[in-house]
Amino acid sequence: MYQDPYQYLGMLDGEMHRAIRLVVDTGIHSKHWTREQAIQYSLANEARSKDVIIPEIERYMARPGQALSYKIGQLKILELRHKAKTAMGAKFYIKKFHKKVLESGVMHLVLLEKKINLWIAESKQ
Repeated sequence: MYQDPYQYLGMLDGEMHRAIRLVVDTGIHSKHWTREQAIQYSLANEARSKDVIIPEIERYMARPGQALSYKIGQLKILELRHKAKTAMGAKFYIKKFHKKVLESGVMHLVLLEKKINLWIAESKQ
């Protein structure tokens, strides 16, 4: 999927960024971190400037569970993609899968799973 090591490094950087956000979200809302503790944790663990980090920290302060919900959604989509790929075999096309996921906009994960299961069933007919 990645054409060179820099693209792969970019993917890893994104994963690290999301992992740090999970720690910050939990730290603020469960461990009762201060704004400054969250900022310092982020600065110590990723290569982003303070000017970029501060608005993100403030967003996580105002929206508890945002990072967690993002990660849960990501994991569910990956699970459904694997399920569809396994069930559909040669009929599976990643672009069609992503179109199916995105075409209805925001929805509960239970509904997304039902939608993808229906798409898988229809592909077998």
